[in-house]
Amino acid sequence: MNTVWDDLAGGLWGQTQAVELGWGTGIRWALWLLVAFPVVFPLIVAYMVWLERKVAARFQDRIGPNRVGPLGLLQPIADLLKLLTKEDLVPRTADRWVHLAAPVMVLVSAFLVIAVIPFAVNMAPVNLPSGMVYLIAVSSISPLGIFLAGWSSRNKYSLLGAMRAVAQLVSYEVPQVLSTIPIVLWAGSLSLVTVFERQREFGWFIASPPGLLAFLILLVSGIAEVNRTPFDLPEAESEIIAGYHTEYSGMRFGLFFLAEYLSVFAISCLGTALFLGGGTPIPFVDFPTNFLGEAFSYVLVDIILIAVFFAKVVFFIFLMFWIRATLPRLRVDRLMNFAWKYLVPLSIINVMVAGVWYEIVIRPGSLTVWNWFRGTFWTALLLVPAIVFVFWANRRETAREPLGTEWPTVGPVHPGFGLRSVGR
Repeated sequence: MNTVWDDLAGGLWGQTQAVELGWGTGIRWALWLLVAFPVVFPLIVAYMVWLERKVAARFQDRIGPNRVGPLGLLQPIADLLKLLTKEDLVPRTADRWVHLAAPVMVLVSAFLVIAVIPFAVNMAPVNLPSGMVYLIAVSSISPLGIFLAGWSSRNKYSLLGAMRAVAQLVSYEVPQVLSTIPIVLWAGSLSLVTVFERQREFGWFIASPPGLLAFLILLVSGIAEVNRTPFDLPEAESEIIAGYHTEYSGMRFGLFFLAEYLSVFAISCLGTALFLGGGTPIPFVDFPTNFLGEAFSYVLVDIILIAVFFAKVVFFIFLMFWIRATLPRLRVDRLMNFAWKYLVPLSIINVMVAGVWYEIVIRPGSLTVWNWFRGTFWTALLLVPAIVFVFWANRRETAREPLGTEWPTVGPVHPGFGLRSVGR
């Protein structure tokens, strides 16, 4: 009995594998901490901001940054210098050390997510056998940092904004985690490197009805987790206060800003690795890794895989920018209802349908056209009525609510305009 349990535990959690702690691992980690953290990722974030401002300007028929440097390419550097030179104010009654530690926790949480992403063959900074569990653990640091930011400010509005933010993050973590269960089932491992290898063998996981639904759930949950429009209520910059970081200024506010865009980059990398085949250019084709000799082949293959990987990440990021430029912010009640009444039931149904896909397509051991079409037919036949039922049941419940329960009214603003609704 103990042997069976040990085999199951080893297969599920990957504890039978070990992370090699040799010179190569030490050098890779040192480069990760000394080069990627202080140089590469701040530059990525800086030019993500430039790209978003340019994309938003095109959507709104404007030009965007064009003053500092050619095409405004030096504008992020100017903004960074401005943040570094601004005065750093801390409220007199605030808990100074917690006030400083909170943005650092949020930033570290976003940075640690990237540590297990396989960018190419043998190009994962850390190949953890339990990488998915690690991702869930480190992403849970961010709500704690956000709550400490509001609590340590000694500002009631900041505390309320932090509690609202934590409620949203905890709610959307549930469907986000559930959307990754089909991937773990299909890959047979919690390692993201194994997920990458299985997609080279069975095609991109998004190319199936349960994979497509899981990808959409992860996309929506990820947008909510990183506080992007239309789920940006935790910040609410159009209100009187800015949510949990109202009392932050200077570079401490800059750390929150850096953490948000680094989280956008991290969730884009995660979606690419889990559903879009990582750096593989073509789905359903096993990309060769040794077609030009041993050493040169691996270098060339890794260059191609990294270029394709970042092209997919840029598309993912552009999709988030597009959503921000298109959709308005949700009300808080609709935001929470969407998580618990729509995404969570769909995620649970999708886990069961993913088991059908596994039995038809993956369990036979080799991908064939007949198995793929058969799996697509049966899983779509199960998912489409389930999705229609979830949306119909919730719309029916909303239609039965008595009039006036959603929008309380206050007194008249002007005789010609009647009553004003709160929040409109």
